[in-house]
Amino acid sequence: MNLKAHVLDNKLPKHIAIIMDGNGRWAKQKGMMRAFGHENGTKSVREVVEACAELGIENLTLYAFSTENWNRPKLEVQTLMKLLVSALKKEIKTLQDNNIKLSAIGNLNTLPNNVSKELHEVMDQTSQNNRMTLTLALSYGSREELINTVKEISIKVKNNIISPEIIDESIINEHLYTQNLPDVDLLIRTSGEQRISNFLLWQIAYAELYFTSILWPDFTKQHLYEAIIEYQKRERRFGKTSEQLS
Repeated sequence: MNLKAHVLDNKLPKHIAIIMDGNGRWAKQKGMMRAFGHENGTKSVREVVEACAELGIENLTLYAFSTENWNRPKLEVQTLMKLLVSALKKEIKTLQDNNIKLSAIGNLNTLPNNVSKELHEVMDQTSQNNRMTLTLALSYGSREELINTVKEISIKVKNNIISPEIIDESIINEHLYTQNLPDVDLLIRTSGEQRISNFLLWQIAYAELYFTSILWPDFTKQHLYEAIIEYQKRERRFGKTSEQLS
C-alpha cells in the first residue's frame, strides 16, 4: 500500500530533521565493511530528498557528520569524506531538476579542502532554487553551536552593539547556524536508538520526536510517509491545553 495518499497536505511539517543512523550495523549484518553501509545510505538520502520535495516539505536537515564523528577510525572518516564529495558531484543534477537549494551548517572550516570546495560549488549553483532547502549538518555539534552563539552575543554586548536587556529568543536565533531556518517540527531518528546525540538542541524545543528501528540504508519513501502520518496524528499544543486549541 502506498502511504503517500494518506499524508495530509494541510498538516505538513515545515521542517523535518533526520538523524541518519545505522549504516555501520547494516553493513555488519551483511558481513561487509562499514563503508559499504555509508555508500548504500546515500541511496536513502536521494529517496528521502526527492520524497520531501514531492510532498512540498519546505526544509529538510540531515545529520551527515557530527563533531564527534572526527573521533572515528581515520580510514572511516576518509571514506565518509570521499563519499560526500562524490555524492555532491553526482546529486547536483537531482538538486537542480527538483529546484532544491543546498545549504550546510556546522564548523565547516574543519572540512578537508576538497570537500569544502565541492560543497560551496554546489551551494552556489543551487542558491537560487526555491522549492525546498536541503541542509547538511557537517562537522556539526549543537553544544559547540550554542557556545559560539554565546561568544558572539557576548562580544556584541561588550562592544555596545547589543544591550543585554533586549536579548531574547529572536536574538539567539539570529546567531545560530540555522538563522535562516524555522524551528524543527519533526525529528526522525533511524536504527532504534532513542537519543538526540547533540543535534539541533535549541531548534527541536517543540519538535515531535519519531524513532524507528529501520536502519538508515533500508529507510524508504514509505517509511518517511509513516513518520509524517504519525506526526499528523499528534496534537501540538505548545504549552496550551487541548481546549484552547479547539
